[in-house]
Amino acid sequence: MRVSHRNIYANMLTHMNHSLAGLMELHLKASSQKEINRPSDNPIGMARVLSYRDTIKSLDQYRKNVDTAQGWLNLADENLMQVSIISTRLKELAQQGATGTLSRENRKQISYEARQLYQQLIMLSNASYEGKYIYSGHKIDTPAFREALFAQSNDGSIRSKDILGISEGAGNTILVQFLETGETGATDLNFRYSDNGGETWTQGTLPVSATLGAPVVMNLGGVQITLAAGRMVSANSAVDFNDTSGTWLWVRPTASYQGDDKDQVAVEYFGAVAGLTPSASGSFRNNVLVRIDSVGGGVGANIGYSYSTDGGRNWTTGNTAPAGPPASLPVPGGFLQLAGPNPAVGDQFVIRPNRALIHVEISQNETIQMNNIGKDVFGGLHNGRPANLGKAGANLFETVGRLIGYLETNTQQGVQQTLAELTDAHQHITTYLAGVGARKNRLTLTDSVLHGLQLNARERKGKIEDVDVADLMTKMAMQQITYEAVLKSSSIIMRMSLVNYL
Repeated sequence: MRVSHRNIYANMLTHMNHSLAGLMELHLKASSQKEINRPSDNPIGMARVLSYRDTIKSLDQYRKNVDTAQGWLNLADENLMQVSIISTRLKELAQQGATGTLSRENRKQISYEARQLYQQLIMLSNASYEGKYIYSGHKIDTPAFREALFAQSNDGSIRSKDILGISEGAGNTILVQFLETGETGATDLNFRYSDNGGETWTQGTLPVSATLGAPVVMNLGGVQITLAAGRMVSANSAVDFNDTSGTWLWVRPTASYQGDDKDQVAVEYFGAVAGLTPSASGSFRNNVLVRIDSVGGGVGANIGYSYSTDGGRNWTTGNTAPAGPPASLPVPGGFLQLAGPNPAVGDQFVIRPNRALIHVEISQNETIQMNNIGKDVFGGLHNGRPANLGKAGANLFETVGRLIGYLETNTQQGVQQTLAELTDAHQHITTYLAGVGARKNRLTLTDSVLHGLQLNARERKGKIEDVDVADLMTKMAMQQITYEAVLKSSSIIMRMSLVNYL
């Protein structure tokens, strides 16, 4: 076989490049400290590495969510602890104010501190974390509460639902006494009011309704109260001004909730059946879409329907319910009620719950609530009415407002009443505080678990992806020797020629 110089040169370059390529590949691993730098290095290993990277990214995001939720709950925990301390102090003030030996001036002095504690409660209820209000539901850019006024009567003749609105104003409680007996709106009713606890009085008249049954406006100087018509009020003796007889009103401070809630559920109807009125009841976490698939006729007929909880991507079919009317269709979270005539095939409904609660995902398919709804914690007014928390005393802002009103008007019996209610308010706050603490503990445990999963995922990824430095250095030394040997042998071969032997 003839070996030409061209073959020698070509083979020499091939062997040199092959040896140099091996050295450069080892250099790449040394610089990146990775055993796998491209999919072709280890296709199966690269797939596993990418899977671990995705897992680690998810765990990182879960831990960030946990950290955010811990920030909200830590603030709420500290916040509610301060509220508990204030409510305890208010109970002490109520105990002092309920003492029969105190004078008007003594109760007025106590009311000064009660007013300041009320202001502090307003500030605490508007706590924010990183510029987001933690008690406003999804309205995180809106303060949860604002100062407001409300009123109550001593004899129940004017109930909370009869007070249709109160304009802002008044630095002190306004005490109102009716001087005539009659129905509001039916005739002119004389009254008197005082904004300094009964020391001085101003006369006024509640006018007759402009139209039959229309609300009437009571003018109290800088404050106006809109009252429902048809409420019977009574007067006591014109010479015996005693707030235990006749009808009296206390216009005193409270707080109005401005955030959103989870109480209301709206239903949108997409169809053309006249008179069909849909509604929903239950506890819904997400929107629920309902589609009518069939409507039977006659006695015992059923409505066939499908529903979706993911915006219409997937539907659960084959559901049936009695046609009614009214018809009640079970869906995840509650029921869709259809009053009036039956729907038509193809009609659709969207159940939209108010979403005041903010949940964050802390692991796969696991979330935690990180906020609280202000009206459910502090009470106050919601949609112009006192928030219903089960017990009247549990509504902290309303109870504190009544206490201030009674202290400023020297009403011992009223102060005694609020003393018992403050116990309910304090217990209500303590219950919410326990719930916040439980969620904090869960987050601590979850963070510990996520940290362990992160370490495990990184270790397993490293065993596949990371290079063994000692083994790599040995391979590089051997590859360097190989490359130097190729260069040495190539130089020897290049110097050899038949001319040297002629």
